[in-house]
Amino acid sequence: MTLSHEPLPAPDADVAARLRLDGKVAIVTGGTRGIGLAIATSLARAGARVMISSRKTEHVEHVVRSLQAEGRDVAGLAANMGKAADAHELAARTVERFDGIDIIVNNAATNPVFGPLQQTSEEVFEKIFAVNVKGPLELCRTAHTVMVDRGGGAVLNISSIGGITPEPGLGLYSMSKAALISMTKVMAQEWGADGIRANVICPGLIRTRFSQALWQDDEMATQLLGRQPIRRIGEPQDVAGLALFLVSDAAAYCTGGVYMVDGGYLA
Repeated sequence: MTLSHEPLPAPDADVAARLRLDGKVAIVTGGTRGIGLAIATSLARAGARVMISSRKTEHVEHVVRSLQAEGRDVAGLAANMGKAADAHELAARTVERFDGIDIIVNNAATNPVFGPLQQTSEEVFEKIFAVNVKGPLELCRTAHTVMVDRGGGAVLNISSIGGITPEPGLGLYSMSKAALISMTKVMAQEWGADGIRANVICPGLIRTRFSQALWQDDEMATQLLGRQPIRRIGEPQDVAGLALFLVSDAAAYCTGGVYMVDGGYLA
């Protein structure tokens, strides 16, 4: 009996090669520290030309200089994602600098309060939803035509496990992150025919400045880690690895997905 063997995948189907982003143009918001910095650095080192954005000019300039010193093709723009005009300008300046947009990573977020819903003001509600939901929507809607003209692209939104299971004292933040998950699924459904994929990552406890109130509290950290199969605090690079996969051609069949990076906290 003659055995039948499948041929090896063609060289252009090699996963390692498909993780490369050479020739791609990416925008990373909130890209100067924590998860955003790790993602921006990973995309640039994978060959992407990256527009890095955050609110403070000096932070943007520092990261841009550091990556340019490595020989990476990056630029930066200070922008407040809570302002639609800034989101529109970010897209326009990226096209002006790099002649297109292929990848958008919406990482910028805010959470100025901790406490129950009944103690939250309308002003705080509007700020949280402006930055965490409206900003990503405006950036993606503005870039949509540009991405379609280039044959498609990838949107990656950074949500939170709070968007799946609301976290105590973080009601509005959790609500906004749930909205971001839903928005990702809508984008996947509506833009799939345009060649645009949309996915969302929900990090758990990651060692960043944004979450330091949690991981610097020994009692709180012990309680949280006690629920996790992987009993350590996550690092920004843990998120960046999945982010690189999802925006690359290696994830060409992935869209509308909700991915956890939480050490198994929600398992």
